[in-house]
Amino acid sequence: MFYRALKSVLLLSLALSISSIAADSSASSSSAQSSNAVPSSNTATQSSATLESQPQSAPSSSSASVPAKPLPKWQTLPEVKAPWMKGERLEYELTWGFVTAGYATIEVKPRNDGKSEIYTYATANKTVNKFYPVHDTVYTLVRNNGLMTDVFRKSLHEGTFHNKSLIRFDRNAKKAVLSDTVFKDPVKHYVKRSADTSVTIEGLEHSIMSAFYLVRTLPLKEGVTSKFSAVSGKKRYELKVITHKREKIKTDLGEFNTVKVEPVLDGDGIFNSSGRIFIWFTDDEKRIPVLMQCEIKLGSIKAKLTKMR
Repeated sequence: MFYRALKSVLLLSLALSISSIAADSSASSSSAQSSNAVPSSNTATQSSATLESQPQSAPSSSSASVPAKPLPKWQTLPEVKAPWMKGERLEYELTWGFVTAGYATIEVKPRNDGKSEIYTYATANKTVNKFYPVHDTVYTLVRNNGLMTDVFRKSLHEGTFHNKSLIRFDRNAKKAVLSDTVFKDPVKHYVKRSADTSVTIEGLEHSIMSAFYLVRTLPLKEGVTSKFSAVSGKKRYELKVITHKREKIKTDLGEFNTVKVEPVLDGDGIFNSSGRIFIWFTDDEKRIPVLMQCEIKLGSIKAKLTKMR
């Protein structure tokens, strides 16, 4: 149980790599959108969970007889202009009680083509790595418009478990294509099992990494529950993000005014086996996750922010 929870928080520190947060699907009714996801006052950072299709320009007189086909919603989303889109690196220390269990890093790297790369890393400490080594890397390529994921790639090395997976989002074809391989020996590439599959999507689904950053664009008003959908593994999941209350958090970097939120997975998933998870975001436009906590039977495991730039 402890190491399962440790893995959960290690991956959580890598921007909820164990969860399923994403944009509300286009199938949600307009009334559900208004009650579950409140738009931000800054339209540049509105989530795709709250956006409506943008009106298309009127056709020219030469083509008035042939109405222009409306663009899919995912192509009409505005550019996200949150501060961390210019680049960000956050480092965390993972603790269980007074024991430092591991470390994690989340990094955003902007590109010049209207896309951004998100790199996430996690490892256990030297002692844990001797008998249960953890070295996880997650790479995500997103479009700056709406944080739509193009590529999600994951490489996990946890104990004797070695896994590499890749998800490519084909929104025009309304599917996410997954390639997943588990290795007996990752060095010699001896394959234990491998599978290719596809998941039907509606267009606004995120990967679990871009979904984490999507949450950072929400207004996070107390008492409001936002509903999302995402593709994780071989499934399309639904998840709720509950905004609890505002609290002051003291860290080694100082004291922060924060907003406490809780992701709750509908259906089966890792949250059911690892206990409740809470995240404290700074109560400002940066929405920096300064603390993340996973409750387990033996106490709780925390991811505490130690460095940011």
